Amino acid sequence: MSDAEAMPEWEKRFRAPRVSLPDWAEDAPDRSLFTSNATGTYELYAWDRVSGEQRQVTDRANGTTDGRLSPDGAWIWWFDDKDGDEFGVWRRQPFEGGADEPATPGLDPSYPAGLALARDGRTSVVGRSTDEDGTTIHVVREGEEPREIYRHRESAGVGDLSHDGTLIAIEHTEHGDAMHSALRVLRLDGTTVAELDDTRGGTEELGLEILGFAPVAGDTRLLIGHQRRGRWEPLVWDVASGEQTELLLDLPGDVNAEWFPDGGSLLIAHSHEARSELFRYDLARGELERVPTPAGTVSGASARPDGSAEYLWSSAAEPPVVRSTSGGVVLDPPGMRSPGSVPVEDVWVEGPGGRIHALVQKPAGARGPLPTVFDIHGGPTWHDSDAFAAAPAAWVDHGYAVVRVNYRGSTGYGRAWTDALKHRVGLIELEDIAAVREWAVSSGLADPARLVLTGGSWGGYLTLLGLGTQPDAWALGIAAVPVADYVTAYHDEMEALKAMDRTLLGGTPEEVPERYEASSPLTYVDQVKAPVYISAGVNDPRCPIRQVDNYVRRLEARGAVHEVYRYDAGHGSLVVDERIKQVRLELEFAERHLGK
Repeated sequence: MSDAEAMPEWEKRFRAPRVSLPDWAEDAPDRSLFTSNATGTYELYAWDRVSGEQRQVTDRANGTTDGRLSPDGAWIWWFDDKDGDEFGVWRRQPFEGGADEPATPGLDPSYPAGLALARDGRTSVVGRSTDEDGTTIHVVREGEEPREIYRHRESAGVGDLSHDGTLIAIEHTEHGDAMHSALRVLRLDGTTVAELDDTRGGTEELGLEILGFAPVAGDTRLLIGHQRRGRWEPLVWDVASGEQTELLLDLPGDVNAEWFPDGGSLLIAHSHEARSELFRYDLARGELERVPTPAGTVSGASARPDGSAEYLWSSAAEPPVVRSTSGGVVLDPPGMRSPGSVPVEDVWVEGPGGRIHALVQKPAGARGPLPTVFDIHGGPTWHDSDAFAAAPAAWVDHGYAVVRVNYRGSTGYGRAWTDALKHRVGLIELEDIAAVREWAVSSGLADPARLVLTGGSWGGYLTLLGLGTQPDAWALGIAAVPVADYVTAYHDEMEALKAMDRTLLGGTPEEVPERYEASSPLTYVDQVKAPVYISAGVNDPRCPIRQVDNYVRRLEARGAVHEVYRYDAGHGSLVVDERIKQVRLELEFAERHLGK
């Protein structure tokens, strides 16, 4: 028997080769860039579609996923941080291969805040974020010193460059609400061309996002997303004339879009109730045409010059694959195939803030009550969907039911649902999770004596907060890269997350100490009854290690049952062996404390 044959199914799902949706160069569309775990670590790969050659671009101990292709296809840019700390500089490498070189000489290391590359092959617009400067944006031209064109203490980011490279669109939160951006279009000398701000003049603040300039010479149309009707929808804004054209599409849920390369139509991505689908919209005729895709989730899509679209698709039962609307699989990595899993079932539960959508998986043929894992998503502005996920599938393989809750704060259910968690941060989400927990027990699905609360990032935060505020509800807690001590986390985290916390909680820990105290897991640590497992990256800039250590010391001081695993990476790991190790440790922890 081969090693692969002897390997458990859950481990095969992590080791099976994966590829991301390929990015491609606008003026050289046969040159592409994608991410793969082919070496056992997620790295960047160049792909020449004509010759078929695929070449590994980066090779770092902790992996690399942040990369860009220059529009002419000549260069691959990649972000070089230290062991996952997200603080570093951009480097670049010739598409055909060769030595890496500094891509933005003259700019000190920082957290990235967006990047746009001009078609001239020598100009870039680079966003940077640091604790000292807030956000700065710079124009970098080869042979010249970088020129700063924007600076503000609040968070901002580079959006897109116009086709001719004369205009740059940025998102900013100068008004102090990091959840709802305003837009500004600048010339490359820093002068303002146009502004669009939906956050002013009303009782509700609305967000805007940049989707991209029209890919046509001389075209000043900018595709953006807006929330004026309570959900994300596309709008075409001519930044020269000021004309706005809202696209009134009869689609429930959130709608995203990108240009087809001819500039005459849009590729529409529609997300509704944890599933997604694609459409093509003809701007001149105002016609919407469905693009056939299987039922499930489209995690990303890209419109190609030949009029086709490529998209990354999966469902909870079927592993991800990159397909094309012209037929067939675009990238089919060699090697072991990933086993599938079981499909999800949709559950709707009445909660204190409205109907809550949950996704449920359970072992085939199993009857309750079952040991049940509540796997809570991060974000918090994110959502679980009918998409393939190896970790929940591993729990199902081991006999557990898995419940994933799209609590208030989740995206995909309208702006009011996403924005509902302000000020009572964490506590609102846990009210929704408690309502779904009550359903899971009363329906006969879940064994109330074997309920596991788990999650990563914001899900890890909610896990620790839930163990302290709902101590009799959970038999076990498993928190990955969590917020554990909210005040210390605020002071140690990257600047953009400080801005988000000020938005969520209404100020700094010094300005609204009672809100931070009410929302911090550390406040309730002495009420925790369940055994706790925590994993944390020692270089994590989002949920820094010092605040985790503060929480752990409180557990230790009262002899609470707990285990801690620290690893040398940032906010999660890009190394397959490390990911497998972490899941194995979590499964073993649950088995020790819950039994079979």
